[in-house]
Amino acid sequence: MVFMTVHLMYRMRFQGRRHIPAHGPALVVCNHVGFVDALVIGGASPRPLRFMMDRPIYESRWLNWLFRLVGAIPVDSDRRDPGGLRRALEQVSQALRDGEVVMLFPEGRLTPDGEVQPFRRGLELILARDAVPVVPAGLAGLWGSWTSHCNGPALSKFPRRFRARVALYFGEPVPPEEAERGRIETRVRALKAEADAWVESGRRV
Repeated sequence: MVFMTVHLMYRMRFQGRRHIPAHGPALVVCNHVGFVDALVIGGASPRPLRFMMDRPIYESRWLNWLFRLVGAIPVDSDRRDPGGLRRALEQVSQALRDGEVVMLFPEGRLTPDGEVQPFRRGLELILARDAVPVVPAGLAGLWGSWTSHCNGPALSKFPRRFRARVALYFGEPVPPEEAERGRIETRVRALKAEADAWVESGRRV
């Protein structure tokens, strides 16, 4: 259902889906553009994903029902909810130990300018508990949609784009012992640049 919905909304290009391991636990790490990122990535993945997401996004009035349906894991800061981060990490750890694939947006928020933001420490905290391979991914084409922060807060604008080009590129898995935060961020930026090039090529036609 998610796959069909995504393809109805956008003209999608997926590359590198084979890099998501067919079996066993893994982390998929991607840049964060809009509220529908999880749907796009979930629709592209050959395996079910468990998503970590900022609680305000998880509690979105329009999409909360779907995030609950797919077993998303809401993350709150300790400032807003003491113990919230610890509880989220425990859920992630359990999912990985059960052999699931967990999706992480390590920027911790939607991009305010369309560019990849500095990664926070969540990736390192997860890998310190569970050493699993990390699959980097780059997403492009959703900046400017009503679900992004382009030209105003996300979901505050009326949808004006339909069937826009959206690209999602997955890279080769990085072994946990090599999955340093800066290295993964660099790889995600490179994959996003490749995806951006395909999106922009369609706009020039």
